[in-house]
Amino acid sequence: MAVNQPNILLVYTGGTIGMIKDPETGALKSFDFKNLLERIPELKLLDCNIETISFDDPIDSSNMNPKYWVQIAEIIEGEYHNFDGFVVLHGSDTMSYSASALSFMFENLAKPIIFTGSQLPIGDLRTDAKENLITSIQMATLQRAGKPVIREVGLYFEYKLYRGNRTTKINAEHFEAFESLNYPHLAESGVHLNVEYDDLFKPNTRKKLVVHKRFETNILLVKLFPGISETILRPLFDSTAVKGIVLETYGAGNTTTEVWFIDLLKQTIKRNIPIINVTQCSGGSVLMGQYETSTQLKSIGVISGKDITTEAALAKLMFMLGENVSIKTFKTIFETSLRGEMS
Repeated sequence: MAVNQPNILLVYTGGTIGMIKDPETGALKSFDFKNLLERIPELKLLDCNIETISFDDPIDSSNMNPKYWVQIAEIIEGEYHNFDGFVVLHGSDTMSYSASALSFMFENLAKPIIFTGSQLPIGDLRTDAKENLITSIQMATLQRAGKPVIREVGLYFEYKLYRGNRTTKINAEHFEAFESLNYPHLAESGVHLNVEYDDLFKPNTRKKLVVHKRFETNILLVKLFPGISETILRPLFDSTAVKGIVLETYGAGNTTTEVWFIDLLKQTIKRNIPIINVTQCSGGSVLMGQYETSTQLKSIGVISGKDITTEAALAKLMFMLGENVSIKTFKTIFETSLRGEMS
């Protein structure tokens, strides 16, 4: 490795970015990431040393789950002191969930972990993979006074770097696949790389890195809709297996005020099952008590997700339940921003 150049580790989990077309059959297949420099010779022009590590069996991101989050985290944890930054190549469909989860797993993170992927395979003529990959690596190498500029889990896609736990995939076809509707982007790639320094997360880097690896997956995500039925909901909420619920509500956190529904929430909360209120809207925040339809929620102890994304709310709930946070402090901690996931 060249001296004084940042060392970057690429972690390939799967996804479109690592695919090439078989010239004979036209079918997509993953290629050996050790041959990355052959596929993208431009990487040799970057002022850094790049090493790669790949999942033994790369997965489609639709199959992503906490077992793989732990796998990604352990790769980074094991190499944390050998590299200055990490780029995780990941399918775009569940990338926001994984970036959110990794942000909670890495407490006191002092280096960049940047997720990226692509809408078209790396071998495709019009691919977005090269730009996403090259610029993600450049973002991961940014340093000031010998220290990394980015010290959080980011997500880079189509010229913009976002805070990972603020993102949502908004488009399945456009290259601009992601958006961060409640928080500004962290950096933008144009003729120059423009970093929004004031918007970057400022972790407590005096403290030692802690990697959390326990997630509780026995949780529910319930999206409200007009006509939602007690017959269907009650057995779900009454299940002894359910440890926490994320409720996607209308607008600024509003729900039906039908007696059966409020009673169901009240009984569930009494059984020490946390219920998180997040908005169905793409942007904006839950403000319980702003309207009459959410005043009761506040009084019975529903937890406000504020302006958190559904993806980050689910990851945070799984993480906090996995950490066995006491029910007495659960509401306070959930409503507190731990990694910049809420305002």
